[in-house]
Amino acid sequence: MLIRILPPNALRESDVTPEPMYLDRRRFLAGMGIGVAALGLPLTACSDDGKSAVLAPLKLARHTEEAGGEKVTEFETVSTYNNYYEFGTDKSDPARNAQSLKTRPWTIKVDGECEAPGTVDIDSLLAGTLEERIYRHRCVEAWSIVVPWDGFALGPFLKRFKPTSKAKYVAFETLYDPKQMPDTRYGVLDWPYVEGLRIDEAMHPLAFLSVGMYGKVLPNQDGAPLRLTIPWKYGYKSIKAIARIRFVETQPPTTWNKMAANEYGFYSNVNPHVDHPRWSQARERRLGELFKRDTLMFNGYPEVASLYAGMDLKRYY
Repeated sequence: MLIRILPPNALRESDVTPEPMYLDRRRFLAGMGIGVAALGLPLTACSDDGKSAVLAPLKLARHTEEAGGEKVTEFETVSTYNNYYEFGTDKSDPARNAQSLKTRPWTIKVDGECEAPGTVDIDSLLAGTLEERIYRHRCVEAWSIVVPWDGFALGPFLKRFKPTSKAKYVAFETLYDPKQMPDTRYGVLDWPYVEGLRIDEAMHPLAFLSVGMYGKVLPNQDGAPLRLTIPWKYGYKSIKAIARIRFVETQPPTTWNKMAANEYGFYSNVNPHVDHPRWSQARERRLGELFKRDTLMFNGYPEVASLYAGMDLKRYY
């Protein structure tokens, strides 16, 4: 079955885009003295060179069409313009370097505050119904894309492991293997990459686990074989190459929050009214376009607002 969830709001263009904001984050890293050396439908396995294989027999709509008033970003752009510091800090590095990552065999360990912990093989996980969801993706660096992700809802997957009443948060962890991820040998970030959600966020219907995009297996540089996709939060929350998921009672550490807590909060909701300390978040540049557009609260997904009722979103950013 194919389910398409389209963005509810069309966005508009206006002023000419200034230089890409992503440069500022790299200047920040340099300023700290950090080196830059840095579920059924079967799925065909990734080839040995890590290139995408076709999801079959899932037939998807053309991806050049308008999606909820917005055009899907070209695959070539999404697969070559990436933040994935395990494989380099320049946008082009992951596409070039991530082919060293072997995505088969691959298991995901799920444990912590749950009654039915277990380890899941990625191919067994794919023996169910896959959905296509076309989501906006907004980077904290003030650029954005629109991507057709293929996968399944996070909440029902998590419920399989019967989280207990103590499970207030869900913690995610990326594979850590310096042999496959060469830039983890350098102190760019604190490895392994970790992220987290409040459990009600993780159970929200929009929360998604992606195994593919554009009808193909995820390229390594885009998070193969399993990545989190949380469209109302900044992109760095959508952790890649997930190897472990834990139910925990207290708020888990997250990589960028540990790196610079004053710049990258735990919640990391897209909020045009809360600027990054070094640049505005009011507007964004859609890759492939010449003009900037206004950024929408929660990235244009107002249905998540009830999750934060009564919270000061300038404090809990």
